Amino acid sequence: MSTSEFRGERSDGTSPVPDQPLNEAELSALASQLFATSFRPGPDSPPVTTQVAPRGVVPDVTAPASAASAEAGLAHPGTPGEFVSGPELFVPSPSSPAPEGFPGVVPLAPRGNAANPIGGLEAFAVPTGLVPTTPGVLASARPSAPPAPRGNVPSWPGSVPTVPELNWSGAPAPSDDAGSYYFLQSAAAPPPAEPVPSIPNDHEVFDVHAIRADFPILKETVNGKPLIWFDNAATTQKPQAVIDRLAHFYAHENSNIHRAAHELAARATDAYEEAREAVRRFIGAAKTEEIIFVRGTTEAINLVAYSWGRKHLGPGDEIVITHLEHHANIVPWQLIAQQTGAVIKVAPVDDAGNLLLSEFEDLLGPRTKLVAATQVSNALGTVTPVKTIVELGHRYGARVLIDGAQSIPHIPIDVAELGADFFVFSGHKIYGPTGIGVLYGREDVLAETPPWQGGGNMIADVTLERSVFQEPPNKFEAGTGNIADAVGLGEALRYVERVGVERIAAYEHALLEYATPRLAAIPGVRLVGTADEKASVLSFVLAGHEPLEVGKALNAEGIAVRAGHHCAQPILRRLGLEATVRPSFAFYNTFEEIDVFIDAVRRIAEGSP
Repeated sequence: MSTSEFRGERSDGTSPVPDQPLNEAELSALASQLFATSFRPGPDSPPVTTQVAPRGVVPDVTAPASAASAEAGLAHPGTPGEFVSGPELFVPSPSSPAPEGFPGVVPLAPRGNAANPIGGLEAFAVPTGLVPTTPGVLASARPSAPPAPRGNVPSWPGSVPTVPELNWSGAPAPSDDAGSYYFLQSAAAPPPAEPVPSIPNDHEVFDVHAIRADFPILKETVNGKPLIWFDNAATTQKPQAVIDRLAHFYAHENSNIHRAAHELAARATDAYEEAREAVRRFIGAAKTEEIIFVRGTTEAINLVAYSWGRKHLGPGDEIVITHLEHHANIVPWQLIAQQTGAVIKVAPVDDAGNLLLSEFEDLLGPRTKLVAATQVSNALGTVTPVKTIVELGHRYGARVLIDGAQSIPHIPIDVAELGADFFVFSGHKIYGPTGIGVLYGREDVLAETPPWQGGGNMIADVTLERSVFQEPPNKFEAGTGNIADAVGLGEALRYVERVGVERIAAYEHALLEYATPRLAAIPGVRLVGTADEKASVLSFVLAGHEPLEVGKALNAEGIAVRAGHHCAQPILRRLGLEATVRPSFAFYNTFEEIDVFIDAVRRIAEGSP
């Protein structure tokens, strides 16, 4: 409907004066009619017969039993006592007020400092001045009423002083305490009469349902069922803090880094280097110069293979790996061995997936130049004794690379204590973005490593005859890097720090201990990988059913698992298999979800629908 059509008659029955501004009543009527015509399905829209699955920040969708127990403040029967929290101990996860205004429409949750766009004509009114839509713009224009929170949106302290503190209702005031996330604290008012009790393993209790509220994708439905994300070994989901940090970067800081004299270049550079510092702190490196941003674990290993390996490996030199390795820690060494004449040796494992240390040491000798080993097997969950591996490698004069792709979200990492020469991991395995990862290299080892790629950013001076390279880390970061996702990774690590890796490890271990015997008890199930020490991976096969068939059947129940060879064919073939079904857990998973999964596998085994 055009404006002229609307102005044919006023609400009082009189004719309008041509070109005279609309009054408030006319604007209200126009807004209502615009809404009616704009938000109804168009001629190309399919008829809506069922409720659309929720997207983003919408009311949680949970199984009735889980919802009832959560509402009553009750723990799952299988939850160990140390993870049971009374409702009075925690501030509930914040939620947006019930929408007002137009019926049948779920308003968009506010982003940053944006006013909540709900209610009547206000949804369409142009504000006086500028109302920022993300944190950090014109703090003086911030609305008087605090917006509904989006997950754990950070204040992002540091070199971006324009970002205001959000001071949400229902959340405590920001604190420098690494354990200050609202779901780890007692209610702010009134203070509890008694302190939060400690548990035997000294890990603070945390509320998994409050944590889940920080991950919007966990509210999705798949095939009409609540999503159960048990594919965490492949990739982890992202908390709202990371999502909002990425949006904030692109809205307020986007620029190339380490160059230009303008404000956005300074903001982007600061954010990027703050992310590097976050990584340094998280893994216990001595200097930020030892932290190199890459695309992921695979690129990090290739960098070491082609840069360090091409310089230091020669005919007859030996590279020792283990039978547990992901393809990314096998193929680069095969390629560089073909180019240099080096020889690859493989340390064996037993039938349970334990690395055989005595046989590993037997492979080491004076020709050993490099040891490359995973800390946690992505296919079996085996945790390897990496400190011993590093010590043995160094005893024989070898450099040691540790693949931490699967360990970084589950195990506290201290590279200084570990002593490894290289440590590599991917951001998307630890609740960060895809396309970003880290190569840690000890300072003296990076000094003996030439650059891998050449181009801008990594040079100090270039003439047509020669180039002078910068010192690490810039020496290894040619061209424009993945700036925004590095910033997102930094935020993911800060998020995990505030929850606490030790608490995460304890909770995930409890999940694994709960799920393992229940899965093993199902007739026809064979567990694959029963090492003495495991992280939260639970591979299995089911007699009479192909892994892909099981994966598809679980997907019909809304359960996401990985079915295949997991890019680890050598270890599966060592155990007589080509593929397995691999559920893998994270700290936002629940005992109730495991029950749903176990029931689904049992029905598949029994042939029940």
